[in-house]
Amino acid sequence: MEQGMTIYDELQARGLLAQLTDEKEIKDLINAGKATFYIGFDPTADSLHVGHFMALLLMKRLQEAGNKPIALVGGGTGMIGDPSGRSDMRKMMTIDMIDHNCECFKKQMSRFIEFGEGKAQMVNNADWLRNLNFLDFMREIGPCFSVNDMLRARCYVNRLEQGLSFLEFSYMLMQSYDFYKLYTDYGCNMQFGGDDQWSNMLGGTELIRKKLGKDAYAMTITLLLKHDGTKMGKTAGGAVWLDPDKTSPYDFYQYWRNVDDADVLKFLRMMTFLPLAQIDEMDKWEGSQLNEAKSILAYELTTLVHGEDEAKKAKAGAQALFGVADPTNMENVPEEAVTDDDFMEDGTMDILAVLVKAGLEKSRSDARRDVQGGGVTVDGEKITDIKKSYAKDDLKDGILVKRGKKNFKRVVYKA
Repeated sequence: MEQGMTIYDELQARGLLAQLTDEKEIKDLINAGKATFYIGFDPTADSLHVGHFMALLLMKRLQEAGNKPIALVGGGTGMIGDPSGRSDMRKMMTIDMIDHNCECFKKQMSRFIEFGEGKAQMVNNADWLRNLNFLDFMREIGPCFSVNDMLRARCYVNRLEQGLSFLEFSYMLMQSYDFYKLYTDYGCNMQFGGDDQWSNMLGGTELIRKKLGKDAYAMTITLLLKHDGTKMGKTAGGAVWLDPDKTSPYDFYQYWRNVDDADVLKFLRMMTFLPLAQIDEMDKWEGSQLNEAKSILAYELTTLVHGEDEAKKAKAGAQALFGVADPTNMENVPEEAVTDDDFMEDGTMDILAVLVKAGLEKSRSDARRDVQGGGVTVDGEKITDIKKSYAKDDLKDGILVKRGKKNFKRVVYKA
């Protein structure tokens, strides 16, 4: 926690707080370390991504201040899918897929949150949602919700024109019921979530107060957990994952190293544990100094997710390419191996095949366009001849293949 600040003051100073239902009560609880709070994670994949990352860091901050996190994985709600922020319906997953993803989540969360007796808990809403009787649920919960109010919720308004299924429409009731169950069964008195979750979270707070009376005092807070809507964690290649098998530590580092100039200080405040005074000093930085700020951001976040050793390797790889630009210093640059099967009968690979094999292009036609357009270099030399070929001996020590300014691989022959 920031020296001389309460945890509430620090969350405000770091730009994390957006909307609160009960500011004084929330401030008193989290400052005293008496909040038992939850954040939900729907298991739509077998890895968490950077869209979840800020929520995990928030849980870490609050736990270090004495509060108790509940990580709620949506083994039940994941069977429906949250319509918030989406223009179409999610693909339905099997129960086996959902359960597998939930298990993967817990392993990743343990890197940020300390689970155990009297510490953080992981809870799965499948425990109460999958066995619900529809009629009993509707009789108990349905009267607490106004359809008129639900239709005004932002998470639904955005979908009404494209079409909103009743399956998705029921998601608010499911999420609200989650908070009700966590409040009654786990002593959870507070919920946190991203700005797209505000309507759903208000539903949970109101459900508790309607069912249990005014003495039940559940509280809601939203955070700025998203970066310009759905942009957070997206690259040309897809999502940025916390699983190193899906997004390498190097690519994770590069994602943060390449954030917009306007965002770097915001992310340093919101996502790192660096002192605010140190970050405030960076407000004066301009031009090339902002690149140093981005490197600091990338290093800090890569260390949190993948450990210091991997962060050092990623930083060294980036410096080899963008610092001294030394093509002989490629120890930590991401590598793609080619084998005998990748060469033609004459023992060569043309530049188009190299680009596709390295994952820098999706197809030979894409590769041809970039080569002819002057967007490809090998060991710092621009390649414009689509017939340029490489023998095994050319690749035995590796070549640095680069498409554009930020996409590159070390391609090396391995017999």
